Amino acid sequence: MNIFNTVLVYPMINFITFFYDKIPDLGVAIIALTVLIKLILWPVNQKSIKAQKDMKKVQSKINEIKEKYKDDPQKQSAEMMGVYKKENVNPFSSCLTLLIQLPILIALFQTLRIILGINEGFDINTILYSFVNSVEFNPIAFGFLNLIEKSIWLAILAGAFQFLQSKMLVTGNLPKANEKNEGKDEKMASVMNKQMLYFMPALTVFIGLSFPAGLTLYWCVNSIITALQSFIAFLPLKKEKPVAIANNKNNKELESEIIDADIIEDDTDKDKK
Repeated sequence: MNIFNTVLVYPMINFITFFYDKIPDLGVAIIALTVLIKLILWPVNQKSIKAQKDMKKVQSKINEIKEKYKDDPQKQSAEMMGVYKKENVNPFSSCLTLLIQLPILIALFQTLRIILGINEGFDINTILYSFVNSVEFNPIAFGFLNLIEKSIWLAILAGAFQFLQSKMLVTGNLPKANEKNEGKDEKMASVMNKQMLYFMPALTVFIGLSFPAGLTLYWCVNSIITALQSFIAFLPLKKEKPVAIANNKNNKELESEIIDADIIEDDTDKDKK
């Protein structure tokens, strides 16, 4: 536990204390901490989002394999894993950011308990860095939000943004987990993605209703930043889709014209005969 405090809790306390000394609003300090954590974890988040983009790109190949080997689940699973391996795609990557966020949430919860005096008997001055001044924290953020108490509206808002974030990250058109012709790995990926989409927002609301608003504020801001990051990352795919549809339409029109030309040519030959 001492290592956990030294690596996560104490640095969070010092950052919030230092920031609060410059701008005396605990809500603003928590938002600043959230932005700092997002910057530190930016490469990890980018890797996870990239993996989800790659999953969307190979989805058409996966659908073809499902149709081709629908009567052979074992072969289907092997072929899909082959595609994932060839394209360097991890179908379970959506859980990576969640696993990283859990210890950060626990550390932030401990941080709020210490700086707001909920942990009685703990002297915050003993763990402050030499360049950080001691301050008295006011739990009221933005002039109206008590970060010690629970906030229903903030919990619902955090859940909504978490759903938006999950909706962008979870790969679309994944197979249903109850289909008989799926491989085991595909079923597992489907279940985990569905949990990511619906379970996480519900868990976020539950956390918001069970813990201080300061923790919910962090999660809400974190979800907003991740949703924006995902939107920017997936924007090129949205632009490519209409082009692909247009190209497909043009191809179909060209095929239709060729078929019509062949029919006309056949009729002409018949008339000559």
